[in-house]
Amino acid sequence: MLNLEKEKKLFAKGNFMVGGVDEAGRGSLAGPVVAACVSCSAKFKIDSKNHQLKNINDSKKISKKVREPLYEFIMAEKGFNVGIGIVGNRLIDKINIGQATLLAMKKAIRNIKTKLDFLLIDGNQLLPQLKIKQKAIIRGDEKIFLIAAASIIAKVTRDRMMVGYHHRYERFNFNKHKGYGTSEHRQLINIYGPCSLHRKSFAPMRISK
Repeated sequence: MLNLEKEKKLFAKGNFMVGGVDEAGRGSLAGPVVAACVSCSAKFKIDSKNHQLKNINDSKKISKKVREPLYEFIMAEKGFNVGIGIVGNRLIDKINIGQATLLAMKKAIRNIKTKLDFLLIDGNQLLPQLKIKQKAIIRGDEKIFLIAAASIIAKVTRDRMMVGYHHRYERFNFNKHKGYGTSEHRQLINIYGPCSLHRKSFAPMRISK
């Protein structure tokens, strides 16, 4: 069970509002990259009244059956503030996936409706041109409560978007693989060629030109 160990250390140093940031879809062959920022204040506590909090973990380590209710809980919980940032596949192709991921994270932070004092970011890269103290943590979604919460928001948001796209591009089965490079997805690209949702700068689409 993740707790607020890292966050409490920051609260003790006078950082009243702390946010965790993570993304989903960086490695996908199609669709957007989605980032989320989840913040809480020093007043927030994990207790028995909020029994769902014990299930918050890296979104890749929990099943859809657990993940979906946690998404709804995080979005509704008054102790959390949530911001979401989305960068589509065309802009990804224009500026590259690394820059697009950073941009999605910055958008998520801007969409938080409160002033943040400190950011905990999943990965090894700080966000440039941001006037907020921050720390990058490799595999932070496995270690830090707020980053794990952000990973859940980002993944569920993106998964739902890809299921919606399935109705426009049924032949690609985006509702199953969510745009990632499964053998089935790669085979469908070889058969039909890429659609307007595919990232043309990624290898399978460059080869198919």
